[in-house]
Amino acid sequence: MTANNALIRSFIAIELPAEVTTKLEQIQNILKSPRYDFVKWVPASNIHITLKFLGNIRPTKIDDVVAVMDRISRTYSPFELEIGDIGAFPNLNNPRVLWIGVDGDIDKLRALQTSLEDGLAGVGFAKELRAFTPHLTLARLREHISPADRREFRELITTKSPRVSHRFLVTALSLMRSQLQSSGAVYTRIAETKLGQ
Repeated sequence: MTANNALIRSFIAIELPAEVTTKLEQIQNILKSPRYDFVKWVPASNIHITLKFLGNIRPTKIDDVVAVMDRISRTYSPFELEIGDIGAFPNLNNPRVLWIGVDGDIDKLRALQTSLEDGLAGVGFAKELRAFTPHLTLARLREHISPADRREFRELITTKSPRVSHRFLVTALSLMRSQLQSSGAVYTRIAETKLGQ
């Protein structure tokens, strides 16, 4: 396979305004501690709302994906979301992924995500079987940590997490490229489609 045909690891997301990224970084800084070396924090500049993970796609599929994004974007006007409460997957008692929830016009966000799933299924992308849970990933915990460490970290996030309320306007969808490097993932926007245009 030539370099021009190299697969592109990609996803569709809502990128965050700088002021939201700053708020999320402030939350991370309150919770960070050298004591918890089993926690891998996501760089605040990388935090986004994932709408659809596409996986490794051929460059020739990009036009199809963007066409679907553009068609769907035109049918939705901009809408407001808000940073919500802290949570974890699978749950706060056994945290593996630490996240901030998303509030605001969730019905519109879910409808948009469903429209994307349906539209992309028409150009060859399998539908996601898990329910869409809009969130902003703050950190991931390593697999093998002691029950005591997990309990102590759970206590920290449930007692020290600040409640930050910040509303922001969603105006576009972004097709992102994810390049996995030893230092972590590097995200680059490939294309953007504006809502309501």
